[in-house]
Amino acid sequence: MFSDTEATPQPQAQVISVSELNRRVRAAVERSVPLAWVAGEISNLRRYDSGHWYFTLKDAAAQVDCVMFRHKAQFMDWQPDNGMQVEVRAVATVYEARGKYQLTIEGMRRAGLGALYEAFEKLKAKLDKEGLFAEERKREIPAYPRAIGVVTSPQAAALRDVLTTLKRRMPSIPVVIYPTPVQGAGAAVKIMQAIATASARAGHDECEVLIVCRGGGSIEDLWSFNEEVVARAIHACAIPVVTGVGHETDFTIADFVADARAPTPTAAAELVSPDRIELGEQVSQLRRALTRTTRRAFEDRMQKLDYLARRLIHPDERIRERTRHLAHLGNRLQGAFKHDTARREWAVGAAAQRLRGVRPDLKACEREVQQAMRGLREAMRRQFEGAGSRLVRAEAHLNAFNPQGVLERGYSIAETANGAIVRDAATLQVGEMLKVSFARGQAETEVKRKE
Repeated sequence: MFSDTEATPQPQAQVISVSELNRRVRAAVERSVPLAWVAGEISNLRRYDSGHWYFTLKDAAAQVDCVMFRHKAQFMDWQPDNGMQVEVRAVATVYEARGKYQLTIEGMRRAGLGALYEAFEKLKAKLDKEGLFAEERKREIPAYPRAIGVVTSPQAAALRDVLTTLKRRMPSIPVVIYPTPVQGAGAAVKIMQAIATASARAGHDECEVLIVCRGGGSIEDLWSFNEEVVARAIHACAIPVVTGVGHETDFTIADFVADARAPTPTAAAELVSPDRIELGEQVSQLRRALTRTTRRAFEDRMQKLDYLARRLIHPDERIRERTRHLAHLGNRLQGAFKHDTARREWAVGAAAQRLRGVRPDLKACEREVQQAMRGLREAMRRQFEGAGSRLVRAEAHLNAFNPQGVLERGYSIAETANGAIVRDAATLQVGEMLKVSFARGQAETEVKRKE
């Protein structure tokens, strides 16, 4: 016999794999430990060909393994080494394949930079609240400056980069250098004084845009450009300011205040100077476009002139055309008269033939013929007189339209300087010169008064 307890089956405990265990531990660690800054000393640093970095971060009492993957390590502008005191921004995690607790590094800085970053953020917030970073106060960089100012150290490689770039792009632009130290004790005040000097001399047309630049370096090297005196000098500058401080990933307070920020000194020089090659190409394109437009305009006007010339007929040519037409009408009239006379003579001859055939009264017929001949001559005379009268009227009509005839009667023709006929005195201006044509000859006259 079995008891009730023995008869009741007990639930089995859940069994998980090592992989599942490590996965759960990793999730628990990543949920409970947020992204944080961790300080310590680097040891056992190893850099692999893959670009990943592996090292141990330790202090006097403990140590932890760390990994910094290539996509984060490639943006480091300095090289860590064993024995360095650093601060890493990291996420705590577990490497599941080995069940190893480690830190995954997101960023790294030298120990002691936390205070600098805190000062940087504090000043940035202060100046932003005052409006020094406002976009609406930023001035446009002149496209074609008469002169360019550069605030940097004369010994800096950044100055050589800027001068080389300006010489390549537009060597005709004068460059004014305002020398100043760009790092070290008192550098911020020197930079501020150089910017103030450039601003004061801008009123004398010394330069139209100012480049404030230096090469790359650590945050300590670039700290002069994070000082408040430099920021306020840039804000008070009378001309636009372009900063080119450090590398592309470096940002300083000066960059936020400046009218434009370039990632490098070379880029700053490119930003403030036009490219002579590009400008030459633009000028060539404009020249070609202007040539095409001018040629088309000339062609259009030549075609229009030819069209107007075909429509324009000189008064002398019109008179000659009418005279030729009148002569043609006279020839047609003379031909019609001859044809009519021949037809009538043929009719008379035919009638005479019929008369001879029937032997009419010859004397009566002769009288009729003579009477018909007289009527014919009278009709011919009237026709000639009518045609002559029409010819005289046509000639008088043509002479009436002949400008020369008008001029012969004492009239004259006034033309403006551009050849337009003057028909209304209201269109003239006192003092305007006119050309007056008479029946014989021309004269120039000046309008003294008009009514």
